[in-house]
Amino acid sequence: MYYIRLDDACEKRDVAKWNRIEALLDKYSVKPIVGIIPNCKDTDMDKYPVDNEFWSRAVLWQEKGWHIALHGFEHLFCSNDGGLNPVNTYSEFAGVQLEQQRKKIRGGVRILEKHGIVPKIFFAPAHTYDANTLLALKEESNIRIVSDTIAYDSYRFGEFTFIPQQSGRVRKLPFRTVTFCYHPNLMSEQDYVVLENFLRQNNSKFVNGLVGESKRKFSLFDRVLKYLYFVRR
Repeated sequence: MYYIRLDDACEKRDVAKWNRIEALLDKYSVKPIVGIIPNCKDTDMDKYPVDNEFWSRAVLWQEKGWHIALHGFEHLFCSNDGGLNPVNTYSEFAGVQLEQQRKKIRGGVRILEKHGIVPKIFFAPAHTYDANTLLALKEESNIRIVSDTIAYDSYRFGEFTFIPQQSGRVRKLPFRTVTFCYHPNLMSEQDYVVLENFLRQNNSKFVNGLVGESKRKFSLFDRVLKYLYFVRR
């Protein structure tokens, strides 16, 4: 089964590109996981004008069944640690002291809730987090689902269910659960064309409801997949 994940939703964004992917997903009745940066201070986003309608649009996403994720806090990288999912060697969370991570999670949840949004999922900027991130989520939020891991299928670790995220574009992969991660701000014309073709051909395989609490444990096969993935990188 497939999920689509949209990263970097915030007040500074390419509204035309976000509107386009929203219309495309609505056309095929696909409800994505969308990651909101609560207090974006990433200067790379300064090239986009402030969207004064962002928070009202985010509420509409929630109302129509999109799955809202807390995507970090400020989207600023303050460590060179890859943590438990070392897709990159920089992070807003991995390697950061627990109290600072708790402050980020607490602050991010409060901002979203102030706007009437209740996040159900977490994924960190740059895909990087550590054990303290999970502890901070447990202590400062009700979030118990993480989108970011290399695995064959969703699994449970401690109190958390992990939904694997293995690809930055749609394609056939030999896994039970696959999440395709898109950054709408950066999508090209060809990205939209390829995505629509894939949606048209595989629409029935996309999951619109969130995975329930998984009872599956991280297996030996998952470990091999994770090892091979990072060796290849």
